[in-house]
Amino acid sequence: MYRFLMSRQWVILTLIALLLIPTMIRLGIWQMHRYEERTARNQLVTDALAAEPVPVEKLTAPGHTVTSAERYRTVTAKGRFDPEDEVVVRRRTNSDDEVGYHVLTPFVLKDGKVLLVNRGWIPSSGPSQTTFPKVPAPPRGEVTVEGRLMPDETTAASGIKNLQGLPDRQIMLINSEQQARRLDARVLGGYIAQTSPEPKGDTPELMGNPGKEDAALNYAYAVQWWLFAAAVPVGWTVLARREARDRAQKAAEAADTTEAEPAAV
Repeated sequence: MYRFLMSRQWVILTLIALLLIPTMIRLGIWQMHRYEERTARNQLVTDALAAEPVPVEKLTAPGHTVTSAERYRTVTAKGRFDPEDEVVVRRRTNSDDEVGYHVLTPFVLKDGKVLLVNRGWIPSSGPSQTTFPKVPAPPRGEVTVEGRLMPDETTAASGIKNLQGLPDRQIMLINSEQQARRLDARVLGGYIAQTSPEPKGDTPELMGNPGKEDAALNYAYAVQWWLFAAAVPVGWTVLARREARDRAQKAAEAADTTEAEPAAV
C-alpha cells in the first residue's frame, strides 16, 4: 500500500522533510538565544538607569574600558567646559531622524583630568559639511554635569567608518584614546551623554533614554520555528496517507471496471 514511498519523488520529499526539521529546530534555538541576550541587555539598561548617580571617577579613569555593566550608569562631575577644544561628531540623527552633529566638549575636572561630554544634537547649519556648524556655548565657570556613562565608539561596534581627512574639529567616532592624543591630556575612558543641566533654548538637543530591544519578538520567532518543525512530519504523514488513499481508490476503480467488462467471445 505504501510502496510508492520508494519512488524518486517521495524519496526526495522525505529527504527535504528530514533536512527541514533539524534546521527549523536550530533556528528556534538561535532565536531563543537572541531572546535571552536581549532580555539580559534590557535588564542591564533598567538597572543602570535606576541606580543612584555616582561621581564619574568611581567608574572610569584614563585608559579604562567602560563595561556593559557600567554603560548607561548616571554619573556626576564638577569642573568647567573647554569650548576651545570642542569638536562635532558627523552624521548623527535626532529623535526625528534628522541628520546633524553631536557636540563633544571636553570637561576639565578639578584634578586636571578631562571628561568627554556629548552635549547633544545640533542641526547642520553651515553652507556645507566642511564648514564648522554654529554650536551653542556651554555654561561658563565651574558647573556640575550629570549624564549617562557610555563606552568608546568603535567601527566594529557601531558600523561607522572612522574616516580620515575630515574638516578641522570634525570627527566620526567618540573615542577617548583618540581624544587624549589630540588634547594631550589625561582623558577618562568612555564619555557621558549629558542629561543635566538642560541647555538654554533646548539646543543642543539632549538625547533621550536608551530604547529597549524587542526581546518578545525573538521569543515569538523561536516558538514559530518550532511549530514549523512540528508541522513538517504532520504534513508529510497527511500527504502520505492521502496518496495511499488515492492510489487505493484508483486501484479499486480499475478492478471494478475490469470485472464489469464482458468476456471476449
